[in-house]
Amino acid sequence: MALAPTSPGGGPVTAEVEMNAEADQGATTVRATVVQASTVFYDTPATLDKAEKLIAEAAGYGSQLVLFPEVFVGGYPHGSTFGLTIGSRSAKGKEDFRKYHAAAIDVPGPEVSRLAALAGKYKVFLVMGVVERAGYTLYNTVLSFDSLGKYLGKHRKLMPTALERVFWGFGDGSTIPVYDTPLGKIGAVICWENRMPLLRTALYAKGIEIYCAPTADALPSWQASMTHIALEGGCFVLTANQFCRRKDYPPPPEYTFGGHDEEPSPETAVCTGGSSIISPSGTVLAGPNYEGEALLTADLDLGEIVRAKFDFDVVGHYARPEVLSLTVKTEPKHAVSFAG
Repeated sequence: MALAPTSPGGGPVTAEVEMNAEADQGATTVRATVVQASTVFYDTPATLDKAEKLIAEAAGYGSQLVLFPEVFVGGYPHGSTFGLTIGSRSAKGKEDFRKYHAAAIDVPGPEVSRLAALAGKYKVFLVMGVVERAGYTLYNTVLSFDSLGKYLGKHRKLMPTALERVFWGFGDGSTIPVYDTPLGKIGAVICWENRMPLLRTALYAKGIEIYCAPTADALPSWQASMTHIALEGGCFVLTANQFCRRKDYPPPPEYTFGGHDEEPSPETAVCTGGSSIISPSGTVLAGPNYEGEALLTADLDLGEIVRAKFDFDVVGHYARPEVLSLTVKTEPKHAVSFAG
């Protein structure tokens, strides 16, 4: 099951490929890969170069769908406080935000065009976490592209977690899409918004079949959440996290880690991954991997979705709309509207 190609950085990348020998060959089977790798922090062009190498590797295994981690393009600022204390912001923290803002991407923009071209070049459905720049506000966003190289749209994280709320804006109901593709119905929910049951229910109501969950959570409890969602939604769950070490970030004093008694050593893992692929029955098809950068690949037998829905269809035969119902407000929310 284990292959060991060369990573974009020259070190070993573990490629875990799980072939489902019991898949119903009469049903559609999709080969999917989740990428567990680190951003090249503050260097978006280099990050995109790394992304291409990883997409090419995944395509080489015959993958049709490739999922990258949360904010792979732009980076997750592990350890950064952006100079914040209650009532003040430091000059260095403001400069840290300027650099982070510079590494973000406009949507649409040249980086989006390049990602679309990569999806078309390697003929994969691509789901990519990015830091989106909209003027001077940043968003934690997932972009989706089809295998013909078309940009399909985005999802902005509805609720950033804890200190994330000071450097990322909030998404709204206008960007919670599920795309009906030849591979199945695909959507994405980011990190801890996966804990929001009403958001999950909205995606179930849209018929999601391949549920993508890019994350920055490497805790063992994350696997319990992913397994629950697979069972609850009767869907495949793909979760991708970065594996990164202190040396993947700029050295001090340019970049410092808060929340530690002392500065971590260059080899210290600051995010240990845990990427995995889980079936609608709760079976782990690949991962979780906590060992290093990796590509995790599995064959998804979409017939499993029907078998799971026979047991439990959360918005179908197991729903009680006369007792419990949900209204989703899908209109975009703007700070300023101009009347004609």
